Parts: sequence; structure tokens; C-alpha cells
Amino acid sequence: MRSHRVMTWRVALAILTFAVAGIAAGQAYPSKPIRLIVPFPPGGAVDFYARVVQQPLFEALGQQVVIENKAGASGMLGIDAVAKAAPDGYTIGLGNIASLAINAGIYDKMPYDPAKDLTPITHTIDVNYVLVVHPSVPVKTVAELVAYAKANPGKLTYGSAGSGSLPHLATESFKAETGTDIIHVPYKGGGPMVTDLLGGTVQMAIADQANLMPHGKSGKLRALAVASPRRSPNAPELPTIAETLPGFEATAWNGLVGPPGLPPDIVAKLNAAFVKVMAMPAVRDKLGSGGLDVVGDSSEEFGRFIRAEIAKWSAIAKRVGAKAD
Repeated sequence: MRSHRVMTWRVALAILTFAVAGIAAGQAYPSKPIRLIVPFPPGGAVDFYARVVQQPLFEALGQQVVIENKAGASGMLGIDAVAKAAPDGYTIGLGNIASLAINAGIYDKMPYDPAKDLTPITHTIDVNYVLVVHPSVPVKTVAELVAYAKANPGKLTYGSAGSGSLPHLATESFKAETGTDIIHVPYKGGGPMVTDLLGGTVQMAIADQANLMPHGKSGKLRALAVASPRRSPNAPELPTIAETLPGFEATAWNGLVGPPGLPPDIVAKLNAAFVKVMAMPAVRDKLGSGGLDVVGDSSEEFGRFIRAEIAKWSAIAKRVGAKAD
């Protein structure tokens, strides 16, 4: 009799276990907080974007989005954590032009293949770049800068956030297209570069508007042109570099990625939530105030974009001989 009761209890327990598992498996995604990895320290463009969309995403998804800053190795440390996470939609990451494209051309080996080891979700934002000079440089236009550099080969210096960074590759492309000799001074990050640019230790830079435009408006630097293909709504008075050098473009970008094998329904839900949030006027305005332009495309479009950017910047890195520090 006792044996029969034990057997009955075990069967009931098994039925209950399967029932609970079935309920859990059938729960709509997301059913718990989502970890959003930002592979850079707080304060930069990627982190700024994450903080702006965090609360609206909670309202759109019905779950908290927990931001985790996991910086290191030019963004690769954090994105590698995404690439190795379980494909359940609860670990996603914000990659950028470095961690998803440029690094593939300047590092001999990466811990992940950005074209194969990640699931693209959406291209979130573009980060506008601007060409600035120190006020001591007697030029007011891109054409005047080119003429001055040609008349004074090796006299001008430009700063970058490090060898292989977008400011480095963009300015080397500028030099190649204009036939100018401008000396590269690499820094360990954008902050120290801006400090020396303000002090006149280096005389020019092509870098993000958020860091440089406030100094341009105050007169501490002179902004000559934006590096985007179109004039920026945040600085409509500035021409594009392409108006002097047709075809020139240097735009940083960020995008949302997940682990490989992320189910299509989860990709679709995350894509819809992020695109919806970025379409909100208040979100667009706040991002725009930081020099960020909203994109928001499909997973397939973002995947094609990543592959094209890898090819583009790998070719530029090879042409100028850029390698990671």
C-alpha cells in the first residue's frame, strides 16, 4: 500500500514538473529582465544611447533592460560576451563601427567573427563626425586647409583616439585624397586627444560632433565641415567635406546584436521594440542633441550593412597600413 502511495506521489510530481516547465516554455518573450551589454565605459556615444532608450524600452517590452558596461579591447570584450551568450534573447549588445567592422581589418585575430558569430538586430544610430582645426591654423574652409597643408608639408598634426580608430582612418583617407602630409598623433582615447587639441598640441581632427562641436561653438576650436554625406541638422551652417572632396564620408555607427542562432521571433520582437522607441519624438530629439542620428532598419539590412562596412574599412586599413596598437 505504501509503495502504491509513493508511486502515485512520484507520478503526480512528474506531471506537476512537466506542467510548470510547459508554462515556463510557453511564456511570451521577454519574461524576465534583459541584459544590454555596452562594450565601452559610461559617458560615450554608445552608453549615452543606451541610457536614453532604457526607460522607453521597459515600457515597450514590459521588462527591465539592465545596462552592463563591459569595456575593453576596443569594444571586443563586451561583444565577445554577447557572441558567447545563450541565444535566448536575454543577453544582447550594442556594437559600434569598431567592434563590428573596423577591428576586423586592423587586428590579426579577433575572438569572434562579426559577420558570422552574431545575430544582427537593427542599425540603431549614426554618430556624426566633424572636421575641426585649432584657431591658430589660418584657415576657414576645407579648401583653405588643403592649400595650407600642401604649402606646409609635415607642419600640421592631427589627433586620433588611437591607431586604427575611425578618426585615424578617416584622416588618413583625407590625406590620401588631398595629397597632403599631415602628421598623425595617436592618443589612448578621445578625451586626451580633445584636451591636446584645445591646447594646440595637435592642430586638427576628424572626430565625433558630440565631443567637438561645443568647443567649436565656444570658439575654442574652428569647425570647417561635417564628415557625413549630408549636412547635419545639428549644424546646418557647416558644409560637408564631400562638397569639396566628392564621395568622402566618415560616419561612426552603432547597432544592436545578439548571439548566433537567436530565434527569428525574438529578433523580430527586439527589432520592433527598438525601432518603435527610436521613432518617439522625445527620444529622437534627445539623441539628436548629442549629435546622434536615428536609423532603425531590419535585421537583414543591418547584416548586409555590417558586411559592407567590414569590406570598406578593411580595404582602407590595408591601404594606409593601419594596425591596432
